[in-house]
This record gives sequence, C-alpha cells and structure tokens, in this order.
Amino acid sequence: MKGFILLETPREKLTKEHYGTQRLLEVAEKRGLDFQLIAPRQFELIVTRDDKKSILIDDKPVELPDVVIPRMGSDTTYYALAVMRQLEQMGVYVCNNASAVETVKDKLHIHQVLAYSMLPTPRTMLAKFPIDISVVRREIGFPLVIKNVTGTHGRGIYLCESEDKFSDIMEFIDNNNSKANIIIQEFMQHSRGKDLRVFVLGGRVIGCMLRSSKTSFKANFSTGGEVASFDLTPEIEWLATETARLLNLDIAGIDLLFDESGYKVCEANSAPGFQGLEKVVGKHIAEDIMDYIQLKVGKK
Repeated sequence: MKGFILLETPREKLTKEHYGTQRLLEVAEKRGLDFQLIAPRQFELIVTRDDKKSILIDDKPVELPDVVIPRMGSDTTYYALAVMRQLEQMGVYVCNNASAVETVKDKLHIHQVLAYSMLPTPRTMLAKFPIDISVVRREIGFPLVIKNVTGTHGRGIYLCESEDKFSDIMEFIDNNNSKANIIIQEFMQHSRGKDLRVFVLGGRVIGCMLRSSKTSFKANFSTGGEVASFDLTPEIEWLATETARLLNLDIAGIDLLFDESGYKVCEANSAPGFQGLEKVVGKHIAEDIMDYIQLKVGKK
C-alpha cells in the first residue's frame, strides 16, 4: 500500500511535537508500506477533465497513492484543502476528508453543528465589535473563555475572570484587528485545570485519558499538562462517537469538559496527537490507525 502523510514539516525536521506523525511513519516502515511525508505545496494543483492517473509533486509525475493522511489539523491551509479535494476526486482515500477537516478547523462551526444536534456544549457566541458587555453578561456570564476561531495545542485561549479584564482585552483586539474572529464561551468551573481527551477511530473509542494541570485552567499535554487513564463510561463513549459521526471524522480527538451533571463537548480535532494517550493506554494507537486504513483500502 502506498500513501502520503500530509504535513508542512519535512521529514528530517520532525520534532517531538510531531510524535504522532513519526509513529505512523514508523509503523508503516515496519509493515513494509510505502508512506511518504509530503507538504501540500509540493503539489502542482492542475485541475483538468482528463482522466489522470498521476499527480505532479516537485514538478515530477508521481503515481496516485492509495491513501492520504492529513496531519495539519487547524493549521490546514486553503491550498492544502484544495490538494485534498483534488485527490479525493481522483479516487484517493483521504483520512480525514477535506470537508470534515474544514468544518473542524472552525471552532464556532463545530458548536453550531453539535448544538443543532442537541449535544451538550458550553454556551458559545461569536464576538461582534464593538462588544456589548450587557449581552455577554446576560448570555455567557463571567468568568468566561476567549478563543480564536482556529487554534490548536491550547494556543489562543484565554480565561477572563472579570468584566474589567474582558473589556480591556476586547478593546485591545478591536483597536488592533476589529475583523478578528473571536469566540466567547462559558467557563466550566467543574473542569478548571482538567478535561478528557477521547480518541475515536472509525466510530469506535480506542482510548480515553484525563488531562490535568496544577498551574493553568488549560490541561493540554502538549503544554505541560499531566495525563492519566480514565474509565470509559457509556456517556463518554456516546458523546465522543456521536461528535465524530456528526463531524464526519474517521480519526478524531474529542475533548470533553466536566460539568456538574456530566460532560460537555468542548472541541474536536481532525489530526489529534496521541503521545500522551499512548503513555497511558499503551503504544498501539498508531498501529490501530494503520489497521483501520489498511482495512478501508483493502490492501495489506
């Protein structure tokens, strides 16, 4: 089986932040699968009616792969999405597909999809400048969380404990970039410094862990949070698999927040890292992903 892993970083420059990508390449090599790490901009994107069997990479014709695994998540560019769509149209299995990646890249869109389907999520609104504090106070309340519409690894997320702090931040954003797309979200007190990461593959949960931090309200493992195993419950399993289904994700990292009476869906990730997860559930996530992909394309 031939495949591409799409990532902007060259193979020789992979760092510890690219643990998941390194593990996928490692498993592919052990199984004798021909997987290459390719940056989207290595493609020459030529749209034509011709029934082509190859594509241009670094200005050279290359045979179509059997599968493509995008690993850019919320950093996926328009060009990368266009490449993914082109490959899909040519019959290549893209896991996850461009439509799903584009949806999940937009955090507000995620909540629109989930709220419409009656899944529990924190109260969320899109900031409109100038900010009407009275509306925010009434609809969201304080403390609250400010987020960029796109972002990953806990970047671009801020906790505002008071109206004064919130007003200062919003004034700063308005003065510097009034066109910024900012989400204002309810802060879940019961989840301060902790959350759950649930890994879903092909509609099935293959790992669940508790992430926690003693120094921050954010609990991302990539920013220094601690991880521990967490028992899967029917509620956790249903919320995670239903979120992945609604967002059409074959591979998904679903983040759940603790609520007084259960859990709320915080975010979904289309290219979830799994270093922390393999630390607590065993080193098999990359193998499970490759098993799933080989089954989907029917090639061993």
